Amino acid sequence: METRSVKRKKKKKQEEANWFSVEEIIKVDRISNLPDSLIHQILLLLPLKSAAQTCLLSKRWRSLFLSLPDLDFTSIYDLKNPKSFSSNYIYKVLSLRNHRDSNNLRSLRFRAPITFTSLNSLIRLAVTHQVQDLDIEVTTKDYFNFPRWIVTSQDLRALKLKSSHPGFRLPPSSSIFGGFQKLTSLSLSLVILHNHQSCLSDFFTDPSFPLLEKLNLESCFGLKELKVSCRLLQEFSLKNSLQLEGLEVSGNKLQKLKVESCFHSYSEKSFVKINTPNLKTFLWNSNAVTSSVHFLDKLVCLRKAFVKVIWLHQDLNSQTQSLFNLLSGLCNSYKLQLGNQSVEILSSKKGLLKNHLLPFHNMRFLELQTRFNRHNVQTLSCLFKSCPMLNILTLKIINDQTSERRQWDKDLWDMSNSEIQYWESQTYELESFLNHLEFVEIHGFLECENEMSLAIFLLRHGKALIKMTLRSNFLCRDSLRRQMIRSQLTGFSMASSKAKISFH
Repeated sequence: METRSVKRKKKKKQEEANWFSVEEIIKVDRISNLPDSLIHQILLLLPLKSAAQTCLLSKRWRSLFLSLPDLDFTSIYDLKNPKSFSSNYIYKVLSLRNHRDSNNLRSLRFRAPITFTSLNSLIRLAVTHQVQDLDIEVTTKDYFNFPRWIVTSQDLRALKLKSSHPGFRLPPSSSIFGGFQKLTSLSLSLVILHNHQSCLSDFFTDPSFPLLEKLNLESCFGLKELKVSCRLLQEFSLKNSLQLEGLEVSGNKLQKLKVESCFHSYSEKSFVKINTPNLKTFLWNSNAVTSSVHFLDKLVCLRKAFVKVIWLHQDLNSQTQSLFNLLSGLCNSYKLQLGNQSVEILSSKKGLLKNHLLPFHNMRFLELQTRFNRHNVQTLSCLFKSCPMLNILTLKIINDQTSERRQWDKDLWDMSNSEIQYWESQTYELESFLNHLEFVEIHGFLECENEMSLAIFLLRHGKALIKMTLRSNFLCRDSLRRQMIRSQLTGFSMASSKAKISFH
């Protein structure tokens, strides 16, 4: 039988043995035994500066860092102190890479203040390493020409070139013929176009970009006419081309088209031509109304459309017709969002009362932004008639000093109110709309006459209505008055037994 002292000695020996085994485990470098591809994955999870510090461990770790497939120098760049980062560091890292591993440079990203000579050298070196994805944002002292090494690359798949200041020039269309043969994604920002380049009608075409799927152009100064016709293009975005006067976009595979802050040149001959039969998303944001809009094919696949235009002129003749053509071309959309000035143009004397929109039979979701003045009421009625199958209605009311809306008189519930009488007169023509509408949400609800009349009308006749949400957006001082109006809204007979009212 073992004594206590013997047991203690055995326990101590066992603890010492365990300690030595732990020490041996610590001494084993298991990470270094991992395959290169797995270590690359680990290093890519670190900021580039931290990954570079592993070069001090051994020659193998130095080789592993210099053969990383993705180099992102943006993690080193300090936005508050941009001069603290030098492009020489990028050049040094690229120069040290072994040319045997050059085909492993999948992507290169950097931001830097730089000279054009240094930029051209960096791009030439990256192209030598067969870079596939190039993402560059630079600041230079003067305008620079589009780097020719990019055009000649046969490996580049994606290119993003952004000049923070002062911009860069595009090469002539003749010089890029035969280049960009494998490019699938292109993004250019702060492009400077001279008079002879103001019309890009043969630049973005199949011969120059045969595989291009995604195109983004931003801040193209001097651009007046643009034609985009790439067979495989799926997404196209154009932003901040204020001097643009003409836009033509065609492509059977284009699914998303976004145009923002364009056509601000006050041109009386501005035009838009669109031939994209498979388009699914159409975003037209903060653009001036052009003189003409033509859809050369029906957008039968359209799911989402957003239209927010800017009214630059007092003359509404051509602008009203152009807006009608634009909305008519979107008649197959499932979802439509209209900005305030779009509603204002439609509310003009030459608006919806003089014209008729094509019916939106596929429309299930409608969002309108409006000041909801008295002259907007008939426009809203016409829009509702054009959406006979609508399920969801969102109304965003702008409350500012230009709004001309009267407070609701809580004592007038005898239907003698002129607004209520107007809506009641529209019951028959809005029958299909009222039979399908399920959800209503009104933002900026201040219990004024116009929105109260509409809310009452929809509650009284909306047979499919499930929920109405009224959002005031700020606290009302007259809480007693609000409480009385709420109790009145919930107190009368509703057409739908499922209808519920929610106040926020």
